[in-house]
Amino acid sequence: MSQARTAIVTGSTSGIGLGIARAFAAQGMNLMLNGFGAPADIEKERQAIIDEFHVKALYSPADMTKPQEITEMVMMAHAQLGSLDVLVNNAGIQFVAPIEEFPPEKWDQILAINLSAAFHAMRVAVPMMKAQKFGRIINIASAHALVASPFKSAYVAAKHGIAGLTKTVALEVAEAGITVNAICPGYVMTPLVQKQIPDTAKARGITEAQVVHDVLLEAQPTKRFVTVEEIGALAVFLAGPMAASITGALLSVDGGWTAH
Repeated sequence: MSQARTAIVTGSTSGIGLGIARAFAAQGMNLMLNGFGAPADIEKERQAIIDEFHVKALYSPADMTKPQEITEMVMMAHAQLGSLDVLVNNAGIQFVAPIEEFPPEKWDQILAINLSAAFHAMRVAVPMMKAQKFGRIINIASAHALVASPFKSAYVAAKHGIAGLTKTVALEVAEAGITVNAICPGYVMTPLVQKQIPDTAKARGITEAQVVHDVLLEAQPTKRFVTVEEIGALAVFLAGPMAASITGALLSVDGGWTAH
């Protein structure tokens, strides 16, 4: 493909998504960013990508709970960037509470953003990728796509759903030059993880420091957080030509967590 490749990365205004977007930009890829945050902060990150990597970087404020906005974002990326080569479904939220105290509206919101949004984006992107006989879909799942933790019923259910969705669509598009994979990170110190620390402390009746040392890092034999850069590097590889035979895979980057 002679023109620069293009990617949509949902939830890319901070954390893992921003790390992946910057890793793609470093490879010369044009981007559609997406996510919530202060407009000035988002614009600063968008402009930094343009200035540092000399690529196009657009931004869509599409709400991942609204299928029509997701559709419009995908269509806009394709129209304004010229193609859609890579789709990274990364947007996610978390809420921590025992099942009997779990607010139904939080369940609905988490399932919408963490699972259904990926379906809606893939449904629109796949025909575009089939037409060009190339595509890479990368779903950011979690170690919680493979194992469970207490007090995270909606998140674990959604991530297990992402695992199944990844495998299913991979089989459907296997002969179309499209791969579909899921990266399953362990704990990365992102805003999403930082926000759940006080909730987990309350749910378990322990201090926030104990949450970090006895809950989060206890799960990872390496006793260190996974880095955003490590996730970005794997996403770059999966988006490239040498990953053409990797599809339907759930790739753990979790410091050994799921090896237990």
